[in-house]
Amino acid sequence: MKQVNIGILGATGAVGQEMIKILEERNFPVASLRPIASARSAGSKILFRGQEYTIVEASDEAFEGLDIVLGAAENDIAERFAPAIVKAGAVFVDNSSAFRLDPNVPLVIPEINPEDVKWHKGIISNPNCTTIVTLVAINALAKESPIETIIASSYQAVSGAGKGGIDELNNEVKALSEGKHLEPKVFQYQIAYNIIPQIGGEAFEGYTSEEMKMQNEGRKILHLPEMKVSCTCARVPVVRSHSVSVVLRTKEKISVERAKELIANAPGCKLVDDLANKIYPMPLDTSDQDIVYVGRIREDLTDERGLNLWCCGDQVRKGAATNTIQIAELLLK
Repeated sequence: MKQVNIGILGATGAVGQEMIKILEERNFPVASLRPIASARSAGSKILFRGQEYTIVEASDEAFEGLDIVLGAAENDIAERFAPAIVKAGAVFVDNSSAFRLDPNVPLVIPEINPEDVKWHKGIISNPNCTTIVTLVAINALAKESPIETIIASSYQAVSGAGKGGIDELNNEVKALSEGKHLEPKVFQYQIAYNIIPQIGGEAFEGYTSEEMKMQNEGRKILHLPEMKVSCTCARVPVVRSHSVSVVLRTKEKISVERAKELIANAPGCKLVDDLANKIYPMPLDTSDQDIVYVGRIREDLTDERGLNLWCCGDQVRKGAATNTIQIAELLLK
């Protein structure tokens, strides 16, 4: 496979660091690596495959000579540098939400719509982490019969808010055990021993921006423009790996037995479903790996064409860094 020059925009953040780790894990054919970050980090070193690389300050000139740039920065940074990346002749595989709904930018989950990579114009978007976990879990069902509606509730780990989210949970647990109180900084309220039923600001008729991503991005990825989604996203005191409860309705009825067979054979999925023996997907089991676990598959008692399931997946890896690198692998093919 051809060796390519890779840049990582936002290399010092949680997702950027995970990308570096996964590039090495997957033996990605990197000819050279250029970590790119803010002026604050420029000049410091990172280690990749036993070699030190100097972090370069983000600028329009920082992307010259690169083949692929992996985006691990916020929306404003992605928007600021996307034109320079494309002008330099690199393909920008971006993990931010800046370009996801742009009709000229493919939004890709390699297990679902790899063919969409072919029509890129220099930018390819990585979907929202909860959307990725959920759609990987249900894609085989959508292929069997188009999905008409989804009702989803996500239980999202604190690492979805970066390292600060993990630190805040750990510090609050420690403080509370000592009878102290810490004022929240990362989250709106105390997250230790609590659930916060809001992620993102209000976007549409009481739904948050995070909740609308499941519908808006899901329609684009599954090529189901009429699919309707009602979603509730909550932050829970779990360190890593998002969990999602999904009730879906398909155009034609899919039996529970058939659903289990489809999911067991779906790429990126693992069927973990044995209620009698207390076997089901959990965040602890799905952390630090790339497979989405799916279980608790059962009929929806309110709809004869409905199915109910539970899935878990690591939102830092499959929900962000790994999916981005898998897209880059498609480009090499």
